[in-house]
Amino acid sequence: MGSVVRLLVKSGQKERILTNPALPFIECEQIHAGLAVSDIPSAVEFYTSKLGFQLAFTWGEPPTFAGVNLGKVQMFLAKGAPTPSPDTGAVYFLVSDADQLYEFHRANGVEITQEIDDRPYGIRDYAIRDPHGYHIVFGHHLFNAGPPIRIERVDVPVRLERRLAALLQDLAKHKRMSVDSCLEEMLLHTNEGVGPHTKTTVHYIQELKSKHGIDYDCHASYRFVEE
Repeated sequence: MGSVVRLLVKSGQKERILTNPALPFIECEQIHAGLAVSDIPSAVEFYTSKLGFQLAFTWGEPPTFAGVNLGKVQMFLAKGAPTPSPDTGAVYFLVSDADQLYEFHRANGVEITQEIDDRPYGIRDYAIRDPHGYHIVFGHHLFNAGPPIRIERVDVPVRLERRLAALLQDLAKHKRMSVDSCLEEMLLHTNEGVGPHTKTTVHYIQELKSKHGIDYDCHASYRFVEE
């Protein structure tokens, strides 16, 4: 129920009761950033061919509105006068691997306005400028943020299947981690019932499995027999 407020109206000394409306139950599952651009086709071309977005839709002929996707996130482009800010990013995309995307954008000749680096707010990010002057930022979380945890490492005799060991070494290199740290990451996550890998990393692991000829599934270890 809404709250009731009694208000005494001076004119005629009459009393009126005003009711503040109750907040309704609201479901909101998505948010779409929107940028005003002077030309929809050229904006779509830049975001898809240079930045790696996918075209979701266009509306109108000629188009006056479009949607472009980065992963599962959709951004709108609307025909209008661009209003970029010279000081702040217009849209911030949190991705799984900003370094990989950064190299892709550099290779495509995209204008980088802020080089990639670790930020004090716990994110590694960089910024680009699109043809309409908007600063677009891409970043990923830094999981090493926070105070250091003092530990003692010990040697544990570990023997792994040859192809799996090769995959682990490549994965650690890809994640810029030591093999020890990579194993610790996976153990800590699985001990909490949480998957240790992002979807991007899982995709890369599939490539490594193909590279190293791993043709068995996650239950195969129960049937491993050394030759």
